[in-house]
Amino acid sequence: MAHPRKISAHGTQAEETLIGRRGRLLGAKSQLFYDEPVHLVRGEGVWLHDADGRQYLDAYNNVAHVGHCHPHVVEALCRQASLLNTHTRYLHTAILDYVERLTATFDASLSTAILTCTGSEANDIALRMAQATSGQMGIIATDATYHGNTTAVSQLSTRMPPVGGRAPYVRLVPAPDSFRHPDAMADGKAFGDAVREAIASLAKDGIGLSGMILCPLLANEGFPTLPSGFFDDAVAAVREAGGLVIADEVQPGFGRTGSHFWGHQRAGFVPDIVTMGKPMGNGHPVAAVVTTSEILATFRNAFRYFNTFGGNPVSCAVANAVLDVLEDENLVANARDVGIYALSLLRPLADRHDCIGEVRGAGLFFGAELVHDRETREPAPDIAGRAINAMRDRGVLMGKTGIHGNVLKIRPPMPFSRAHAELLIGTLDEVLGGVGGVMA
Repeated sequence: MAHPRKISAHGTQAEETLIGRRGRLLGAKSQLFYDEPVHLVRGEGVWLHDADGRQYLDAYNNVAHVGHCHPHVVEALCRQASLLNTHTRYLHTAILDYVERLTATFDASLSTAILTCTGSEANDIALRMAQATSGQMGIIATDATYHGNTTAVSQLSTRMPPVGGRAPYVRLVPAPDSFRHPDAMADGKAFGDAVREAIASLAKDGIGLSGMILCPLLANEGFPTLPSGFFDDAVAAVREAGGLVIADEVQPGFGRTGSHFWGHQRAGFVPDIVTMGKPMGNGHPVAAVVTTSEILATFRNAFRYFNTFGGNPVSCAVANAVLDVLEDENLVANARDVGIYALSLLRPLADRHDCIGEVRGAGLFFGAELVHDRETREPAPDIAGRAINAMRDRGVLMGKTGIHGNVLKIRPPMPFSRAHAELLIGTLDEVLGGVGGVMA
């Protein structure tokens, strides 16, 4: 049998056919990573394998939080799926056992939960909780954020403006930028002032405040370096105006930052509502909203909410197994240790590559902001794009994010080791020498 005709440096005719079929069935603009998309067929731990048998180091996926196809998680899924799977209008103990275990990781005030299938659903519910509790509609977010793709939460994204324009009850405040505006990052006062202006604007237009939603790591904003207590003034402003504070923990949660189990704990505030998603089920679709008993009761009175699959026995068994692995393998401590080590390897690269403007991160969420000029701090999304594609070509998968799309985003599964960090940073060193320029 003849081999498929080559169509590019990496793709085969068969792969091109697969891309064409995907576009026909899923839509031409259905997003794929990398200039040469990867056809994955298998995963194990921090490694992924493509259809040609090539191995890739996964430095991107917080979805497989405790590692791809972790045997304990897979076994829990199979065991429960072979026993029972139904929805939460029947009694079953798995959801109760899991919610008790999950809420034990939070401040005592955050003691109740609703389980969903996706983080988008969780954030949609969180917005409705804030509306029901406050009796108002106004919501504040940053102007470089992302909280999902339901109609409600897509109103908060600036990357794809809503059809018909943004809703009048949404206010977006400037995302903090630790590289270009370090003075404004000193104590969070500038961010707090922006939130107060947004609150005043809502009031002027006859729209009251329901709350503010933010990722405590500001992950999509480029995870800027935040001083301790940075959010305190903004949180105080929201609460003074009768609003609720929503922490979106989809990216920093479940120990990723290494120092704390939740991003808001690291940031030093207690939110009224917490949402979580992807890492919770290690790839299985399960997500949650955690809040106070009072807020949950108010929500239940205001909305007749039911989610067919949210909190089903299989999802709860999987989510519980993820917590098992985090504890049994000491993965939060590993995130702290490997994260510190990785940054110690990454920072010296700035001495060799003039495209690196700032190195930053916490635990197993780290990266670097790339620039064309360190003096002007001109963002370099083009260099970032070339870098992540060159890394893919060398067998390392990572991404980019940030206000300007120029921040290298490294967010691997939690079992990522020091040896993996050495391979990652060593490869990045070589790649930046080719795509971003080297110091004279």
